[in-house]
Parts: sequence; C-alpha cells; structure tokens
Amino acid sequence: MKIVVTGATGFVGVKLVERLHALGDRIVVLARNSQKANRQFPQESFPNVEVIGYNPLELGDWTKVVSGCEAVINLAGEPLAGVRWTDKRKQEIRDSRILTTKVLVEAIAKADVKPQVLISGSAIGYYGTSLTKDFDEYSYAGSDFLANVCKDWEAAAEGVSNLGVRLVKLRTGIVLGMGGALAKMLPIFQVGGGGKIGSGKQWFSWVHRDDLVELIIFAVKNNQIIGAVNATAPQPVTNEDFTVAFSKAIKRPAFLPVPAAALILVFGEGATVLLDGQKVLPKKAEINQFAFKYPQIEAALGQIFS
Repeated sequence: MKIVVTGATGFVGVKLVERLHALGDRIVVLARNSQKANRQFPQESFPNVEVIGYNPLELGDWTKVVSGCEAVINLAGEPLAGVRWTDKRKQEIRDSRILTTKVLVEAIAKADVKPQVLISGSAIGYYGTSLTKDFDEYSYAGSDFLANVCKDWEAAAEGVSNLGVRLVKLRTGIVLGMGGALAKMLPIFQVGGGGKIGSGKQWFSWVHRDDLVELIIFAVKNNQIIGAVNATAPQPVTNEDFTVAFSKAIKRPAFLPVPAAALILVFGEGATVLLDGQKVLPKKAEINQFAFKYPQIEAALGQIFS
C-alpha cells in the first residue's frame, strides 16, 4: 500500500513507519522538518520511505502525494504534558491539531484519486475526567479544555466523510514504550524519588506503543472500523497501581508521593493531564476482535524494561 503519514518523527510515528516499512508498504512522510525526517529514515535503511517537506498550515505542492494513496494517517500535534499551559501554549495545542487536520482534509478533497481511509488522531481527553465513570466510544464528550480540543479536532476530520473516505478517529490514551512519558518518569524513579501523583486514585488509561501501532494498521485494513476508536489497553489502572507496577518493573522503591499543589504550582492548568484521568475501555477494538499483546500493565512494563 501507499500510505501518507504526518507526525512520523514523533514517539508513535517512528514506530509506525518502521512497522509499515517492514510489512512492505510504501510510506510518504509529510514532515515540517524534512532534514530531521531524513535522518530518522535514511534511504539505505528505508528505501520505501519518501520524505516530503510541508507546511501543515497551508496547501502547497505537497498535496500531490495524497492522490492515489490508499491511506492517510494523521498523527501531528504538539505535546500536551510536561509544560505549563499558557494562553500561547493552549493556542499551539489547538492549532497543531485542528488547523493541520483541516488543511489535510482540504488536500484530500483536492486529490484526483482519494484515499480509502483517513486515520486521524484524537485523545481520550475527549471524555473529560472522572473518578467513577467508565467511558467507551459511545460515551458523551466532556466540557473542559482538552475535551473541547478533541471535539474540534475530530470535527475538523469529519469533512472526509462527505468525500467517500472512511474516517477513523483514534482516541489515544497514554502511550507506553521506551521513551515518551516513561522517559520523563524514569530518572526520578531510578533514584527512589517516584511515587503516586496527587491522590493516586485517578484513572490511568494507557496503551503499549506496539499495540497502538498494530491497532492503527488493523484499522487501516479493516473496512468495518468507522468513527471513534479508543486506543487504550483493556485493563486501565489507577495512578497508584501504575506507580507500584512501574517501581516493580525497574526494581526501585516508590515512596515519595507528588503533592497535587506542587504540580499545580509548576504547570498550572496543564497539571490536569497528571492529576485527573478517565477510565476508558476499547470497546470497538474488542468488538472487532483486535488482540492486544499487552492487555495488563505488568506485562507491558515488563516487556519495555526487560
């Protein structure tokens, strides 16, 4: 297949391109920083990867590569966690998702031969936060900042449905692998400074990066999968349970809890990513008989740190 990918140099995108290449697909990487992308995917190692530089906020010559591809996978977006949400940062979070998706949909509309499917990123922040509710793809959206970002992000992708293109809205949880969120936590835990965050009772809906990549490919190939899909493992845990499993996987104690007030002081509204959560279940993945390789947190972390 010929597959166009945005966000290919990110934590998930790199692994996805590597996997698609191993499967024999031809991948066109749309990259804001083409030099970085070419270093990530050197021709001698990735002969089936073509890197095209593009401005994700406006149409250009890059739109030509969309015509004739079988699938477009849209993973672009500025990171959410670990930074203070100033007004400027919140606008960047929105624009890097919503405006870029609108432009990509315009590119698909212009294509002479349209792709069969658009896999467009979203997040479990769509549901808002709760200590008590279970959420699946049929649950209502929340009303906080992240929920509104996700609603607008998904709405920006909806235009392809009118073009005869199948749309999958990938609501991703916290992605676990060597790097990403775990890389930021690891140094603290390695010196015995790790611990639960806030009350520790908030839900931590996660997914192993390998399972996420396989779920994306599964959604590309399965015509029955349409609309929202929760990209989360079937067994979410609380933050406290995650902390215990993490400390066990790296063989370090975790006895220093992080006070909620300290995080709010450092990150302001951005602390919600760490202090609040939601219990999200992958109902559609299970209905369509997708097999998670790492459904349990202990096995996932054990593989990552083995």
